[in-house]
This record gives sequence, C-alpha cells and structure tokens, in this order.
Amino acid sequence: MKRQDARGRTAGVGLAVMLLALAGCGQSNQENGAAQAAPQVVVSHPVQKKVREWDEYTGRFAALDEVEIRARVSGYLTAIHFKDGDTVLKGDLLFVIDPRPYQAALDAARAQVAQAKSQVTLAQRELDRASDLRRTQAVSQSVLDTRSQQLQAAQAALMAAEADARAAALNLEFTEIRSPVSGRVSNHRVSIGNLVGGGSAESTLLTTIVSLDPIHFYFDADQASYLRYQRLNQAGDRPSNRDLAHEVELALPGENGFVHKGRLDFVDNRIDPSTGTIRLRAIFENGDNGFTPGLFGRLHLVGRADYDGLLVPDSAIGTDQNRRFVMVVDGDNKVGTRPVTLGPVIDGLRVVREGLQAKDRIITAGLMRVRPGATVTPVEKPIGVADRGAQP
Repeated sequence: MKRQDARGRTAGVGLAVMLLALAGCGQSNQENGAAQAAPQVVVSHPVQKKVREWDEYTGRFAALDEVEIRARVSGYLTAIHFKDGDTVLKGDLLFVIDPRPYQAALDAARAQVAQAKSQVTLAQRELDRASDLRRTQAVSQSVLDTRSQQLQAAQAALMAAEADARAAALNLEFTEIRSPVSGRVSNHRVSIGNLVGGGSAESTLLTTIVSLDPIHFYFDADQASYLRYQRLNQAGDRPSNRDLAHEVELALPGENGFVHKGRLDFVDNRIDPSTGTIRLRAIFENGDNGFTPGLFGRLHLVGRADYDGLLVPDSAIGTDQNRRFVMVVDGDNKVGTRPVTLGPVIDGLRVVREGLQAKDRIITAGLMRVRPGATVTPVEKPIGVADRGAQP
C-alpha cells in the first residue's frame, strides 16, 4: 500500500511539471510573437512644388558715386553751409571761399574786354576810310593791307580778353563749392578761416559725399560657380549673368529671411588669379536709406532655372559614409533603400534632385526602428502634418 501511494505521488508531481512546462512554452511563444510584430512607422509622399534654387554669397554695399570735395581755387574759407552727416541734394551749396579777389579779377577782365572792343571799333573805322581812299587812289594798297591787319589783331585781342573774362567768371563761380551728387556728406575737414589750396592734384580735401539711392552690393563668386553658370547657359537651362539681370535677394545681419529684392547688373571681365574669384554686383533701391555703404550682407542669386522638384524633411534622410539615402515602403509594406542626390533646403524641406518619384512612400518617422527588407506597419501622414523627425 505504501509503495502504491508513493507511486501515485510521483505520477502527480510529474504531471504537474509537464503542465507547468507547457504553460511556460505557451507564454514564450506569445512573447516571441509580440516581439516579431511589424514596427509602426510614419510614411509620406514627397512634396511636389516649383523649386527655385539660390546660391548664397556674402558681400558689402558700396555707393554708386563717391566724391571727394576739393577746392578748385585757392583762398580763405568763409562759410560752411551743411551739418556734418547731412543728406544733401545735387547742387546744394557746401562751402564758400572768399570771393572778393576773384570778383576783382572778373571786373578787370571785363574792363579788358571793353577796351578790346573799342580797339576793334577803331580799327574797323580806319579800314573803312582806307577802303574809300583806295577807290580814289588816295592811298596805296599797302596802307589798306595794314589797316586790315590791324583790325584782325584787334579782333584777336578781343577774343583773348573775352576768354580771360570767362576764366575769371569761372574762378568766381568756383568760390561757391556745391554738391555734384545727391547723397550723404561726411564731416568738414577744414574749418572756417583756413587757407585752402585749389586747382591742382594736391588741392585741399574739404569733405566727401556718397550717394545712397540706389546703392550697389559687391560680392565674389568662386570659379567653380562661374563655370557652372557658363555650362547652364550653354545648355539653355539658365541665362548668363551677363545677358540677364537676374533677381537677387538680400538679408542684413539680424534679419530672418531674405526680404530685400534687387537685381544683378554687373559681372567683371576677369577672374582674380590671386583668389580664384570673380567680382559681381547687384543694385538695390534705397529710398529709406536703410542701406549704408560698407554694410555687410548675405545675398541669394538664382542658381538654376525653376523646375518641378520633390522635397522631403531632413529627418527622412539617412547617411551611409558619403552616400545619402531614404527608406521607402513598397506595396507589400516592405522596407527598401533609395540612394538620392540632394539639393538645398527650401521652406524647411530638403530638395531631392535624383532618386525619388512622387508616388514613393518614404519613412519620415521611425527610421531607426527598421532595416532594409523588414515588414512594417505604415501610418500615412502628409509632410507638414506629421511631426517631422518625431518617432511614432
């Protein structure tokens, strides 16, 4: 009896162990099934839109006209008719040099003109009398010739006197120094009462003026960009910078976005051999005087002709050494990779130049959870609605 009871207890223990083992296997299979469930990812179609690519350059503003105001006649400075830093118009009076010596010189020159005119009148009358007498043979031909030569000499003297008078009038006019351009004047370099020299290369510098509206912006493009523009022009994809005043955009330091619009108006005739760059220039309206010569800025120049492009968020782009790729989900919800050629960022999205089609479903979130060939559970959301770069 005792042996039978022992055997019964042994059989019961074995049955319990088997049940526990079966229960454990069932739980393990459930866990493995859960682990092998397809991961969820966000997929989107690339954004299709008209794309304009910009090349970015840095440069500085420069005035169209920058003039050194120098004296053209010598004398003592008697008046200054502007405040340092004023905005002046073309023709505004800036400085006055003592005009009295030049007024006296003009008066003397005009007196010489009057005297020369009287000599011409006298010579003409004598020639007329000699002509009348010659007709009656009262004077010789040599006398008539002499009278004619005297008239010509008097007329030449009158012309010289009139020229001297015009020069004297110019010198008197130069005592009032006026602005040759509209713009902003610098500070005066000479104070009232000082003697200034004029009329030579060493004439006294009185101040400077720079024009403000419109204003130029100079920048340098590297030779690789210059050659790319040339090839695009030859292929008919982008007109040459020399043939078309391309639109440009500009941003000042501290500004968000390129809000200032201008146009290209000059390309230099050679590449600088010391820097490998070529100088370009744009022109901007500056009616509010917001731009100042010497001011730094960033400029966008059209890099290529507008085209229909595909754009994706940067969070959808993977990197394998030097290769860029995106992961796409096919009709069977399997993951594959597509190598892509990228362009610039436009409106927060990256341009994909090659490697994608508009119908492709790309993984925009959950990229780190999948591998090529894996099956996924896609959740479709348009780009811009899905949380870019977020994991589901």
